[in-house]
Amino acid sequence: MSATELGPAFFLSVVVILLVCQLVGRLLRFAGQPPVVGEMVAGVVLGPSVLGLAAPGVEKWLFPEELRPILYVVGQVGLVIFMFLAGYEFHTGRIKRVLRPALTVSAVGSLAPLALGVGLTCLLRNSDNMFPEGVSLTVSALFVGVTLAITAFPMLARIITERGLTGTRFGSLSLAAGALDDAVAWVLLAAVLSIAGASLSTFLLALLGSVGLVVLLVMLTRIRRHAERLAERARPDAVLLGVVVVLFLAAWYTDRIGLYAVFGAFSLGVVFPRTPPVARAVESIAPISRIVFLPLFFTYSGLNTDIGLLSDPGVLLFAACCVVLAIVGKFGGCWGAARVAGESPGVALRVGTLMNARGLMQLIAINVGLSAGITTPAMFTVLVLVALVTTVMASPLLTLWDRLDRRRGVSDAESLGVEEAEGGAAGPGRPDGTEPQTAGAAV
Repeated sequence: MSATELGPAFFLSVVVILLVCQLVGRLLRFAGQPPVVGEMVAGVVLGPSVLGLAAPGVEKWLFPEELRPILYVVGQVGLVIFMFLAGYEFHTGRIKRVLRPALTVSAVGSLAPLALGVGLTCLLRNSDNMFPEGVSLTVSALFVGVTLAITAFPMLARIITERGLTGTRFGSLSLAAGALDDAVAWVLLAAVLSIAGASLSTFLLALLGSVGLVVLLVMLTRIRRHAERLAERARPDAVLLGVVVVLFLAAWYTDRIGLYAVFGAFSLGVVFPRTPPVARAVESIAPISRIVFLPLFFTYSGLNTDIGLLSDPGVLLFAACCVVLAIVGKFGGCWGAARVAGESPGVALRVGTLMNARGLMQLIAINVGLSAGITTPAMFTVLVLVALVTTVMASPLLTLWDRLDRRRGVSDAESLGVEEAEGGAAGPGRPDGTEPQTAGAAV
């Protein structure tokens, strides 16, 4: 397919993706699911699991092989901008208040599912079609363990933002622990790729690059006042250009060191200037990224997912065990760690629920594994199923915890861990004093 043919094919595929995402999202909204879950499910619907099964000719016509890398790259743009916005809206003061419990939750929430995933892979290592030939058991076991240990930090941030939970203690604690979880998980994934390639270079690059990222962020905080004054004098289009250039450079850097582009985007958002000209530029890129670009990444992952592979008894057994152990390790581990750290039962339950959602980041990790040749289509499908199940669980469970608390007469301040705004006097929840939505509210 030539470049001139790819252009119209891309435009048509984007139209189909956006319409299907909107339709599936609206249908799932009645089940209390946030739009991001609808986008995940829509990606699977457009892939071989549904559309490819019902009309394989239509799927291949809409999404030819030559088009898929373009969908991936454009989806990365949406992903990077979304994570930058999540960092821009994140208040570092909240991390300081929950740093100690976040470290405990992150440590247990990473180690427990990692150990369970490694153990499951060693136990079922003879399952047909699950593990690629030529890949050692060590690599396969670590890869499964790392993917189960991941928390869907971008999705977690999106659920918290969409449900108005940024002012709650469990929202801040989950964001902080999720960020730590995924940073560690991506360093571990880099180590797995290094082992698979029989080289330490990938792991060392990620480790040293992380140190370099911290240094760069500290430097940016030192020159932020100068950047703010410069933005005040610049034209709006120049400010927008500056935002995009710096953002894409941060994404490029963290991608090259093996930590993936989203970490550079989020980190940059946290330290980025917040003067009105910059805020207006940031707000101007948000809608098109969220509505147009981000759904393309979910569709790309869906095109690599074939639920029909679960008809194999061995694959189905591995999938069932993965789902159960993923929930036990992450939900159970984070809940227990939060309780040990002194959090209330309501906060601990909600932290476990949010940390258990793997969605976006697990999709990213298994796509990396697929491209590196250390996973098979069957394992890819199993891990997509884990991502879907654990993410779909989040909203219904949050609603359930709210209902149970109301029946017991527990107040929102006690169950949600609603914090005071930074500065003290604003009402519960958001810094402007408005009431946050409860965890069970519609999105």
